[in-house]
Amino acid sequence: MSKTKAKGKVSQKAARPGKRLGLKIAGGQKVETGVILVRQRGSSFHPGEGAKMGRDFTIFALRNGIVKFKVQKGKRLVCVY
Repeated sequence: MSKTKAKGKVSQKAARPGKRLGLKIAGGQKVETGVILVRQRGSSFHPGEGAKMGRDFTIFALRNGIVKFKVQKGKRLVCVY
């Protein structure tokens, strides 16, 4: 007799849906106040001028304007001008 019995589907986990993380707005696009720019786990991107980070690391626009991505002192910034 085998040491473990056949388990089949019972032990297999169901597929979990993705969390829809990532960039939501591309550079050069117009945005309005409150629009989500980046959804992330941890701070891969940092908020620059005209943007702010929420407590779940989501970056959103503080004002109307055009989105610009730049690197400053090794940090990737998301700005709204």
